[in-house]
Amino acid sequence: MTLGHHAGYILGAYAFTVLVIGGLILHALLDHRARKRELDRLQGEVIDGSGVRS
Repeated sequence: MTLGHHAGYILGAYAFTVLVIGGLILHALLDHRARKRELDRLQGEVIDGSGVRS
């Protein structure tokens, strides 16, 4: 496959795209883990009828 004179631009654009999409996936995974930990912590706190945590 010959990319011609624009090879640097094309490969750079692909590399940038891979980095951005990889960063978005990483951010989503890290945020999911944080929200899961927070939800587990909140579900562990039981509130009785008077509104007091027990």
